[in-house]
Amino acid sequence: MRTVADIPHSSMKITLLAWNGKYLLKLEKGDFEQTYKISEMNVIGDEGAKALLDEEFLEAVSNRFTDMRNAFVSTMRRNG
Repeated sequence: MRTVADIPHSSMKITLLAWNGKYLLKLEKGDFEQTYKISEMNVIGDEGAKALLDEEFLEAVSNRFTDMRNAFVSTMRRNG
């Protein structure tokens, strides 16, 4: 697995990786992580993969991080 780019963002860590004919967009916030696998055939190079990180996508990712945190806090309260 090869790191292609660390992409600056104000509220999460974003890393673009290349591995086995795929790009992996790895987004991290606190203890949570989301990874999206994209076939190299579906984008035009590294820049095409980076272009997927538009405002609408990043907002959805941020909302998903909130949902992940809420689900984890809820299960810890019930079972921790």
